[in-house]
Amino acid sequence: MTLSKQEAKQLLERIVFLDERGVDWAQDVWDMSPTLGETAARLMGVMDGLIECCSEEKLENFVQGLYRELM
Repeated sequence: MTLSKQEAKQLLERIVFLDERGVDWAQDVWDMSPTLGETAARLMGVMDGLIECCSEEKLENFVQGLYRELM
């Protein structure tokens, strides 16, 4: 069974941001430094765009590969 894009996004956020959602992380960065926060917000936009562009199969393979590397 293939991961949905939403499931893949949640798993990627768990890998990158640990127990925090990406948008919360970007807001925390923004609160510390608006300049860096703007970059963090763009990073989240790029991540969302890539997730939307990729097929569910490619996303699943990518997420599985990342989890294998972490183990």
